[in-house]
Amino acid sequence: ISELQNCQPFVVDTLHGKIAVAHNGELVNASALRKKVMRHGVGLSTSSDSELITQLLALTPPMEELDTPDWVARIKNLMTETPTSYSLLVMYKDVIYAVRDPYGNRPLSIGRLVPISKLHSSGAGEADTEGWVVSSESCSFQSIGAKYYREVQPGEIVQISKNGVKSLIVVPRPEGDPPAFCIFEYVYFARPDSIFEGQMVYTVRQRCGRQLAIEAPTDADVVSTVPESATPAALGYAQQSGLPYVEVLCKNRYVGRTFIQPNTRLRQLGVAKKFGALTDNFAGKRVVLIDDSIVRGNTISPIIKLLKEAGATEVHIRVASPPIRFPCYMGINIPTKEELIANKPEFEDIAGYIGATSVRYLSVEGLVSAVQGGIESHGKDERISTKSSRFGHCTACLTGKYPVELEW
Repeated sequence: ISELQNCQPFVVDTLHGKIAVAHNGELVNASALRKKVMRHGVGLSTSSDSELITQLLALTPPMEELDTPDWVARIKNLMTETPTSYSLLVMYKDVIYAVRDPYGNRPLSIGRLVPISKLHSSGAGEADTEGWVVSSESCSFQSIGAKYYREVQPGEIVQISKNGVKSLIVVPRPEGDPPAFCIFEYVYFARPDSIFEGQMVYTVRQRCGRQLAIEAPTDADVVSTVPESATPAALGYAQQSGLPYVEVLCKNRYVGRTFIQPNTRLRQLGVAKKFGALTDNFAGKRVVLIDDSIVRGNTISPIIKLLKEAGATEVHIRVASPPIRFPCYMGINIPTKEELIANKPEFEDIAGYIGATSVRYLSVEGLVSAVQGGIESHGKDERISTKSSRFGHCTACLTGKYPVELEW
């Protein structure tokens, strides 16, 4: 819930001093953990899982001397209490612990601050490091004068201090369970210049577009995109299909992203204000319009209407991800199945419902293939086990197969 009281970081006084916690994700067993904390007499003042994590870290008494806090043991204990979904930063005095849950569901990257003169140089070695930063996405580093260093691995606890970066431990998943990095980070959420699993998001989206052209070709004159997150996929579709890529929509950059708007009215108003038609590029032509995803169906229908009224003879929708059919319980705003267009009766004739000439989606297998096709192995560090470095992705919103059992 977006309320001021839920703002991060959460800071609490503990027996050993203050700790500060920042968190990305949503705990799959939060309800049970809230009851556990409150049974210990600890009150919770917000609805945020981040406060719950903070109180669990402060409350949990591992085997330690009273005057020597063992925060790594406390973090490990937290990781045994809840399997996913969290990427965490825990700060105690002058030390930061960067943590990813054993399934690696949410991203977390480390960057190093370097002299501005060496920011764009390949010759900036570790001796030039002026400090360390941590972010969900590597794209944020350059804007503060930092260079990408590496990702925190699934289950890994990394200590960052004035002495540098040190991998302390990798907490394993249950035997046989693969990682479950959110595949929707590649589809929509991440900025295209971010790096996950050794590959740039932009490149993955291009591969999705090429795969989509193989799976869902059509007779058309031009390929275009719903800007901006679908642009790499549209370029990939154009490259694979041999159709020319043109821009058909001009985006108003002063309006926020519609999917993240918290209610239907704001989403619909966002669509109405968001785009203008570049008529000269497509009037009298058949358009293949690439979108990254269709969640509720509120955005795409008025865009199709806009293009047809501006002169497009046909508008074929090609979606560079599979239909979203299931809610996410790990940190994404998809609260109910009923909201999703893929679960409504209208989905049987979705083209007619949204006003398109045709609609085709990328398959789950095609998406997974496009994502996993360029992943580099991270097994070089002997402290990171082969099992921990094996890649895998959460497709629960597409398939209903959640990486862990959900608890309510």
